[in-house]
Amino acid sequence: MSSPLGRKVRDLRQEKGFTLDQLATAAGASKSYMWEIENKPVARPSAEKLAKIAEALGVTTEYLLDDKRSEPSTDEQDEAFFHRFQSADKNVKKKLSQILDLLAEEDDDQ
Repeated sequence: MSSPLGRKVRDLRQEKGFTLDQLATAAGASKSYMWEIENKPVARPSAEKLAKIAEALGVTTEYLLDDKRSEPSTDEQDEAFFHRFQSADKNVKKKLSQILDLLAEEDDDQ
């Protein structure tokens, strides 16, 4: 039986359509390591690995560690996105900014 953390990671991975390989690559881990996180009764990833897994899944580490919650809040999803934005390179940030500007223009036109 997997841990609450493992079930949460597996559910989010499947919800996002990631394979175990894809999540492992995004989190900088091996496929076998991710399998252990998802399936072992006790999952104890390091803080660094947990942060990378959370980032890859678009949630916060706090959400992953909270056994009582089954859905991340909007604030946590925004926070996770902001962390990804902060760590993006300047070209990605520029493109995202342009996309947001275009979407804002569309909203203004409606």
